[in-house]
Amino acid sequence: MLIDVTDATFNSEVIKSNLPVIIDMWAPWCGPCRRIEPIFQKLAEKYSGKVRFCRMNVDENKVTPSQYRVMSIPNMIFLKNGEVVDTAVGALPESALQSKVEALIAAK
Repeated sequence: MLIDVTDATFNSEVIKSNLPVIIDMWAPWCGPCRRIEPIFQKLAEKYSGKVRFCRMNVDENKVTPSQYRVMSIPNMIFLKNGEVVDTAVGALPESALQSKVEALIAAK
């Protein structure tokens, strides 16, 4: 399940999460964002209970993307214990994104 996050809920949903988190910075008009959404959803189901999959609409939320220096989308930020451990910009193929998810789970 994908969790829609806002600037107001970012701290409670992402930073304070007990699970590792991947947050997808996206916008409805972004073609590559729409292309990776089914992959992101599929991985969210596969890794349910192990990784929290979130997304934030950058058009509706300006503070958090600015804090994380999001300059282009799609932009995925991988966090563990509230700390950024990896990022990915652009529409990654499913295999590359899955590798990043596995690395996030294994990260200390």
